[in-house]
Amino acid sequence: MAKHSGLSHSTIGRIWRAFGLKPHRSETFQLSNDPLFVDKVRDIVGLYMRPPENAVVLCVDEKSQVQALNRAQPVLPMLPARPELQTHTYVRHGTTALFAALDIATGKVIGKCHRRHRAVEFLKFLHQIEASVPQHLDVHIVLDNLRTHKTPAVHRWFLRHPRWHLHFTPTYSSWLNQVERWFALLEQKQLKRGAHRSTRELEAAIYEFIEVTNDEPKPFIWTKSAEAILANLKRFCIRTVESQALDINF
Repeated sequence: MAKHSGLSHSTIGRIWRAFGLKPHRSETFQLSNDPLFVDKVRDIVGLYMRPPENAVVLCVDEKSQVQALNRAQPVLPMLPARPELQTHTYVRHGTTALFAALDIATGKVIGKCHRRHRAVEFLKFLHQIEASVPQHLDVHIVLDNLRTHKTPAVHRWFLRHPRWHLHFTPTYSSWLNQVERWFALLEQKQLKRGAHRSTRELEAAIYEFIEVTNDEPKPFIWTKSAEAILANLKRFCIRTVESQALDINF
């Protein structure tokens, strides 16, 4: 750019810093195409910010295809002025699927690992949640539109349990499900830095993290209202349309 504009490299750098431009970076985005996007956002955010009385609100999802990875060489521990070192090569030792439910009020997690990820395993997890929640409480769950959540067997199960209330996230909007944030902590603090020689070791590490979470639970605090989220999305869409119009004019 300095060559084509006739300016010095330092001048280009100052202009980029002044306007917050970072041309070396690129990020991705995905807008929801759900026709009920606005209604679902208001429903779920309202559930977070004003939970119903005499009820428990659970964020439910699955972290599928969690790989048991063993590093090709031993991990070198942290030393003064040197971080922990791991080889980028690894050996796979199978996969597992984690079913998890995060209680938004307490921060506690109900979790179960299964070797397969089907509606059958999801039903088993629903039975586990049902047994864990006191019978006098209603159960509100936030979950996505995965096919395993909507099979006839699952639908019949919910009909037989009228205290359960479903709140589906919009398409491409997993960020609305708070358990996704807990999955990120699991990956960052437990799985990424681990070496697992079998799926059994991997599942033991996952259960250990669930136990640590429940020993000192810390709920996530949702602060942004639905209207603020929708306003931000509106500004983004307007900016995107204007940018496209500018490209067409050029």
